[in-house]
Amino acid sequence: MFRVDRLRFGTAGIPISTPKRSTVDGIARVRDLGLDAMEMEFVRGVNLKSELAKKIKYVAKKHDVLLTAHAPYYINLNAAERAKIEASKNRIIQSAERLHDAGGWSVVFHAGYYLKQPPESVYQRILEALRDIEKRLMDKGVEVWLRPELTGKPTQFGDLKEIVRLSEELEMVLPTIDFAHAHARHTGKCNTTEEWREMLTVIEDGLGRDALDSMHIHMSGIEYTAKGERRHLPLRESDMKWEDLLKVLKEFRVKGVVISESPNIEDDALLMKRRYEEIRI
Repeated sequence: MFRVDRLRFGTAGIPISTPKRSTVDGIARVRDLGLDAMEMEFVRGVNLKSELAKKIKYVAKKHDVLLTAHAPYYINLNAAERAKIEASKNRIIQSAERLHDAGGWSVVFHAGYYLKQPPESVYQRILEALRDIEKRLMDKGVEVWLRPELTGKPTQFGDLKEIVRLSEELEMVLPTIDFAHAHARHTGKCNTTEEWREMLTVIEDGLGRDALDSMHIHMSGIEYTAKGERRHLPLRESDMKWEDLLKVLKEFRVKGVVISESPNIEDDALLMKRRYEEIRI
C-alpha cells in the first residue's frame, strides 16, 4: 500500500454541492472546494464497474484526491448463518477490488455484532474471516488497507483494543478510528485531550509509528443515548470538542485521511481542514 504524504480532509461520499451526482464529478468538486480526499460510498452495494473505476483512478490522480471506500452496511462476520458470513466476506472483497481498480487506498467496514456471545469467541470468528479475506485479496494482487471501524454501540464488535489487536495479527489490516463513535460508544467519554492522547498511544504502542502515518479517521458530531450512537450531527451542533482533537492529531504528527461524516459533509470537512491548518504546535 502506498504512503500518504500528509493529513488530508475529505467527504463521506459525493459533496452535496456537486451539480451532477457522479463519482467523477464529485472528485472534481472536492478539489474545487479545496479538499483532498473522498470516500466512495458502497453502503447499499458495490455497483461500480471496473471500467468506470479505471476512469475514476485517472480523475483522482489528476486532481490529487485520495480515495477511500465504505463497504456495504450489510456485513456481519459473526453472523449465525455461514451463508451470511460468506456474503459479508464477498462484500468486503468486492469493495476492496473496486477501490483498488480506482487507485484507492483504504476500505472501511463494520465487522459485526456480538449477538450476546463472549467477546473473545466473536473476536476469533472475525479474525478467521478477515484472514480468509486477506489471503483471497493477496492472491488477486489487490493491495488496499482493510479497515475494521471503531463502532458506535456496545452491541457492535469493534472497540479500540479489538481493532488494534486485529491489526497486530493481520498484514493488510489497520483500524478506522471514528472519534465520534468512540464518544457515543462510551456515553460521553473519549472527548478530552488526555483520552485522545491515550487512544493514539495505544495505536502507536501496538502497531508502531507507521500506523499513525497511515490513519483512516471518521469525524462528525454525534447524538447518543445510554445505548450508544443515535445519529450524526454537524460538528457545531454537538458536544464533540473537535478543535481540541485536531490539536492532538497535529501534536502526534498524524498522517492519512480525515473523512467528514457530518450531515453537512463538505462544510465540516472544510471547517476541520481550515482549523487544522491554523494550529501551531
